[in-house]
Parts: sequence; C-alpha cells; structure tokens
Amino acid sequence: MVSLAALFEDGGLTPHGFCLAWDPLLIGLHVVSDSIIALSYYSIPLALGVLLLRRRDMAFSWMGWLFAIFILACGTTHVMAVWTLWRPDYLLDGMIKGVTAIASFLTAAVLWPLLPRIAALPSLASLLAANELLAEQVRQKDAAVEALQRETNERLRAEAMLRQSQKMEAVGQLTGGVAHDFNNMLQVVQANLEALSLRLPAQDPAQRYLTRALSGVERGATVTGQLLAFARRQPLTPTAFDAGCRITDMAELLRSTLGGKITLELPGRGDWPVEADAHQFDSALLNLAINARDAMPAGGTLRFALFETRFSDAELAAEPDLEPVPYVGVTVSDTGTGMPDDVRRAAFEPFFTTKPVGHGSGLGLSQVYGFIKQSRGHIAMESEPGQGTEVTLYLRRADPRQD
Repeated sequence: MVSLAALFEDGGLTPHGFCLAWDPLLIGLHVVSDSIIALSYYSIPLALGVLLLRRRDMAFSWMGWLFAIFILACGTTHVMAVWTLWRPDYLLDGMIKGVTAIASFLTAAVLWPLLPRIAALPSLASLLAANELLAEQVRQKDAAVEALQRETNERLRAEAMLRQSQKMEAVGQLTGGVAHDFNNMLQVVQANLEALSLRLPAQDPAQRYLTRALSGVERGATVTGQLLAFARRQPLTPTAFDAGCRITDMAELLRSTLGGKITLELPGRGDWPVEADAHQFDSALLNLAINARDAMPAGGTLRFALFETRFSDAELAAEPDLEPVPYVGVTVSDTGTGMPDDVRRAAFEPFFTTKPVGHGSGLGLSQVYGFIKQSRGHIAMESEPGQGTEVTLYLRRADPRQD
C-alpha cells in the first residue's frame, strides 16, 4: 500500500524541467499550454454537470457523467505535466494517468455499443417535423370540430325555422279562412247599411247611427285586410324597384313618425334592386318604424342597412318558398328595450302584442310577415332585453334586365 508521503517523494529522479534544460521559453510554453488545456478540461465537465442536472430527462445521462469524469481526469494529467516540470512526483503523475486510462477505456468500451442506440435517437429536425405534423393534425381536427359545430348550429337553426314556418303556416290558414268569411259577412252588412242609408232621408236622425255602423264596418274591413295580408291572400302588384332609393324617399315620413327624440340612420348609396309590391314594402317599413319608436320612449337610434346574400342549403330546405338566388337584406335595427325569446318567437303571430289595451291591434308585424312570405322572401328577428331589436327582410334581388 503506497503511503501519501510516498506519492510526493522524488526518489532521486530529475524534474521534467531538467530535460528542457530549464529553458525559460520552453518551460513557459509548456506551462501556459498545459494550464489552458487543464482549465478548459475542468470547464467542460462543469458545464456538462450543470446541463445534466437541469435536464434530467436526457437520454443516456449517465453516459454524460462518464464523459465528465474522463475529461476531468484528462485535465488533471495536464496539471501534473506543469507540476512535474519542477517536482519529479512521477508516481502521483502515473497514478493519475492510470485513473485517466481506466476512465477513457470505460468510456470507449461503453460508447461503441451505444452508438446504434444514440444514432437511432430522433434528430431535432425530425422532432420539429413531427411536432409540426401533430400541430397540423390538431388544427385539422379543430377545423373539423368547428365545421361540425357550424353545421350542427345551422341544422338546428334550419329546424327551428321549419317549425316556426309550419306553425305560422297553420295559423295563416286558420286566420285566412276566418278573415275571408268575416270579410264576406262585412260586405253583406255594408251593402245593407248603404242601402238603408239611401232609403232614409238625409236629415233622418237614424243616418247618424248608420254612419257610425259603416265606420265600424270599415274598421273591421281594415282588420280583415291585415289578417288576409298575414295569410298571404292580399292582392300584390310586384314590381322591380331600388330598396335603397325607396327608403331614402321615405325619410321625411319616417322622421315625422319617429319624432324628435329618435335619430334616423339611412343606408348609403348602392344598387339594391328588389322584386316586390312597392306600396306594401313602404307599409312594412313604416310598421317596423312604429314598433321601434314605441320601444324607445326615451329616444334612441333607428338604423336601416342593406346587403346582398344567399341562403344555405339547410335554410333552403327549411323554407320551401326560398330559392337559390340572390336576395337583398333590409335590416331595421333599434336601440330600444328589446324582448325576451318567448316574446320574439310570438312577435309575428296575429293579435299578439305587449302594448297596453287600446295601444295597437297586434297586427302590424303579422302584416309585415305575410307580405314578405307572399313575396317569396324571408323575415328574421334578433332581440335581447336591453339590447334593442333587429328585423331583417329578405327580398329577391330583381333581374337587372327587368324594368
């Protein structure tokens, strides 16, 4: 067993500097070179150790520690090369070289069998490519989920449109039948009242009662006319006209209807030819303006907007009257009180109203609905309490060659 003191005994040997004839230039060259090499060798395993401690998930990390020991031992041999220039401690130098030899041999012996496994590790480029492929697959799946969600929402919307259309169709048939029969009875009553008025002297006191009765008949005829409009049985005279110009022409009438507290915003200039009954179109907009005015007692804004659109296949399937042709959308939106869903769903039904008794017949929106449906169009309403209401009328875009 070699003692610690024996490691530092020179045994009468000559230092390495003697072999260099104690040439200052040669000794300086060896000292500087071996010192730099030693410092570098000590720095490398230190850096490896820090890396391995921070990245404990690295493959073959134990091999990194083996490299660190081997490089550290190599650095120590260069320290001994400087030491033995002046101190002939060749036993210690040899033992350090022996440790270095064992470390280098073990590292080499382990490295060669590991080469195939190390070479099989995925490269950074392949990992980035795999990650990009995975990201693309995620994007495609997200897009598919979004498309499915849109399709589901569109189908649900189409089913709701179909149910509402079927409901309104049934109500329209019933209303139309009742209104038609009632109108026939009113005509009989009116004819008899007019005949009786002609038989009585002009100054007869009964004429006053006949006038009142005829006035009541006329009001009843107006109501039946509105009901027939909802039931799509009113006579229409469709023509081609520009919806934007028509709205602009109604500006003064709309402003006088709305009053001074409500701001009117009209659409900009454009080419918006539609095919419908122009007078009924005016009446529909006026009805919507009146409803908007009543929803904004403290004032607000009534906005008209125009756009062109086409309906999706699901919407076309839900509304048999619609066709795969361009439509012009006329949006009428207000900043009023809005309405909950249950009120919105029933808004187009005849005689439905949320106004106090005596403040509306509940036939305005139903008349608008009937006119749009009879014109082979579509009507939609969006509203939330406190967020105002938006009604959109969809009318077929007129053929530009049509007068």
